[in-house]
Amino acid sequence: MRPPAPHRRLVALGLALSAGIAGCSEVEPERDPAPTWVQELAHEQRSFPAGAQWEKAGSQPPVQVDEAEHFASLRPDERTPEERIPDIVQRGYLIVGVDQSQNLLSYRDPATGELSGFEIELAREIARDIFADPDAVDFRFIDASDRVSALDSGTVDMVIRTMTITPERQGQVEFSAPYFTSQTRVLVHKGSGTTGVNSLHGRSVCVVDESTALQHTRTYAPNADILRVRNWADCLVALQQDQVDAVVGDDSILAGIAAQDPTTEIVGRPIDKESYGVGIPPAEKGHDTTGLVRQVNSTIERIISDGTWQDMYAQTLGPYQTSVSPPTPHYVDEEGER
Repeated sequence: MRPPAPHRRLVALGLALSAGIAGCSEVEPERDPAPTWVQELAHEQRSFPAGAQWEKAGSQPPVQVDEAEHFASLRPDERTPEERIPDIVQRGYLIVGVDQSQNLLSYRDPATGELSGFEIELAREIARDIFADPDAVDFRFIDASDRVSALDSGTVDMVIRTMTITPERQGQVEFSAPYFTSQTRVLVHKGSGTTGVNSLHGRSVCVVDESTALQHTRTYAPNADILRVRNWADCLVALQQDQVDAVVGDDSILAGIAAQDPTTEIVGRPIDKESYGVGIPPAEKGHDTTGLVRQVNSTIERIISDGTWQDMYAQTLGPYQTSVSPPTPHYVDEEGER
């Protein structure tokens, strides 16, 4: 792996200083090519994004990520929003946790200053079905690592933030039916020579902490160093500054990064498949949210059947990603068995 530019400059400085000092001595002492203090100082000078953590290859064991292929959510019923979620209806607006830097999915458009993206539009469609007003949404910006805690604390009604449905997370939150399916892949600089996850041996990778991509990287690229950051925008900056060699993430997220930086490209075969669901507080933690799950699922059903989903995709991710189809929902049966 080629060290970051600040690292290279500091190593060169250390070598020059060492050579100068040695030249003044009659006997040149044995020394390492790069003194330890130079290496440590160089690492400190990388200026990683705030909250980032550097994980040496193989220092953390991977945790198996199981895709919830047979996940079933609550079926929409015939009740009205006033009957399903009276407290939210009385309040007059939704509180939704989102990202503000995931290009094409959930981001602030620099041209308009407005929030845009597929997930922002989904939140507005849910509000449309509840209040007949797509703007009746209070968006709250949360980090990926704070999604579950934001739901537990009641800070938000729901989270729409590329939250993959996994068996582990099903024990933490209630999920809607899937609203999008993506594939985990690798993003690199064009011409880097990286052809996929199998060519990351001895290189460095950026992922968002607490993401399924982190576990996939530990599993499929065990010999790569990992930079764990708070959001995917930090990964783009780290890649542009040569702090890492690659980014591993969902192709829906990587497509947004590639759209921002045309010097990058998505390479290699998919590592795994991810299905996103709307995260909702679980009823067993003191929240009566079964009605909200059914309400969200009714919107997902509606936008898929009336073509709104396809329009949302075409206006956001469509131009930058291989065309995909909306996922098929599966529901709990009448007896409550999945």
